[in-house]
Amino acid sequence: MGETSEPTIEALRQILSARQTKSVDDSSLKPAAVMVLLYSKNGEYCILLNKRTEEVEHHKGEISFPGGARDPEDRDFLDTALRETYEEMGIRPADVAVLGGLDDVATRSQFGVKVFVGTIPYPYPFKPSSVEIAEVLEVPVRGLLDPVNRREEVRWMNGRTAKQYCYTFGGHLIFGATAQMVMQFLDLFPRDMVKEGVAN
Repeated sequence: MGETSEPTIEALRQILSARQTKSVDDSSLKPAAVMVLLYSKNGEYCILLNKRTEEVEHHKGEISFPGGARDPEDRDFLDTALRETYEEMGIRPADVAVLGGLDDVATRSQFGVKVFVGTIPYPYPFKPSSVEIAEVLEVPVRGLLDPVNRREEVRWMNGRTAKQYCYTFGGHLIFGATAQMVMQFLDLFPRDMVKEGVAN
């Protein structure tokens, strides 16, 4: 698969390889996987998200990472994430350099999601699925790290209150399981290697 030598991305690869990911062990959850893609665009690191159409089965109109349910034909969860990324965004598996993984996330729609992190060359000719993707969002990491774009919500979950974070970008709200993944990613992102949000 694709390779990269950018210092920040290599630092992130090392951070991810040095940690033990946490699994969600719940057989009632439907297996799924997503891909968090990081790349440098115009001197600034971005992650790739999308707005789902109203035609998809789950999470209509919401912001998400490329990904979906595991198919019986998938060899493993990484295969699921790469296949779904290709089906949704037209990104070929051979163009993705996998950097590692984040902790599993359980969604309110009863999916247990494996979360992979990768990078792609840029510019890239995205070919979003007209059935699944309403809008492609290239979200600067700098904006997500800015406290003004992060909000804290208190929700009633499983009989008790729980604090959750959500993020704003260009009039969109990133919440729920996707926001959990974003927060995990930002906690690990090597900020000391990014000066004023500009890629080294």
